[in-house]
Amino acid sequence: MTSTGAPSSYTWQLPPVRTSTQATPPELAERRASMDSLPRPAHPGVDISDVRYGDVPCVVCAPPQARGTALYLHGGGYRLGSVALSTAFAARLAVATGARVVAADYRLAPEHPFPAAPHDAAQVYERLLSESDAPPVVLGDSAGGGLGAALVVACARSGVSVPGGLVLLSAWLDLRCAAGSYRSRAATDQLFSLDAARQAADQYLQGHPADDPLASPLLGDLDAFPPTLLCASTDEVLLDDSVAFGSALARAGVATSASYVPGVPHAWPSVFLDLPASAETLDVVARFVRPLLAKEPS
Repeated sequence: MTSTGAPSSYTWQLPPVRTSTQATPPELAERRASMDSLPRPAHPGVDISDVRYGDVPCVVCAPPQARGTALYLHGGGYRLGSVALSTAFAARLAVATGARVVAADYRLAPEHPFPAAPHDAAQVYERLLSESDAPPVVLGDSAGGGLGAALVVACARSGVSVPGGLVLLSAWLDLRCAAGSYRSRAATDQLFSLDAARQAADQYLQGHPADDPLASPLLGDLDAFPPTLLCASTDEVLLDDSVAFGSALARAGVATSASYVPGVPHAWPSVFLDLPASAETLDVVARFVRPLLAKEPS
């Protein structure tokens, strides 16, 4: 694995990393093991390599003549998911956008509670900033979308250049888990639920306040946010997170685009890759991202 371990040149305004107070539930360990046993797919025309940015393992998906860089943060409620599982989607992102896509394997709860994930995202983002004159675009789905938005909050607080753009797919943006769509969409969302959200939030936060904008970026100061694309299903319990976040961005004067798609599952573009709706949303993402990438080849 290639390593890019340059020392930090920023003072990130993040809380210190904490020791976990919770054991890993056996059923969570079993779910991870079954997911991690799946083979990592190859993707024709995309160079896939393992790279370590500081302490964080990453997978890099580079199309021919890549232009610009995108950081991708996977979903999984901060307790599931990996770059191995996300490689197929990251490769498709690379082909669609033309960007070199770096997928980060940030630490998971409950073994690594908040703020381990923001620390890891910041470490990878800082290394990517050092590689180019232009900030990378950041993309994330579900919890990874929340982490991507939290990264922007951390950048703004720390005097670090914010991303060139932000793409949030079915993003989990408010860990208070109080949105009305948890109940109004309970019957149509087969992948996420209020109970699952509360359990995941408890395992991630472990007593840290849910209203901290680094955990719930919906509650943050959004004035410094870059152009943002929000995509969500009208059938998912996190619908209200995206709707509320888009409204807050608009009030802050941030250029905001939104795509709300009926009849699709939570995080459909990254989880259900072969759905026609996934291809359509990937095209929406690509048309948003391409103009935001650095003009010179990366």
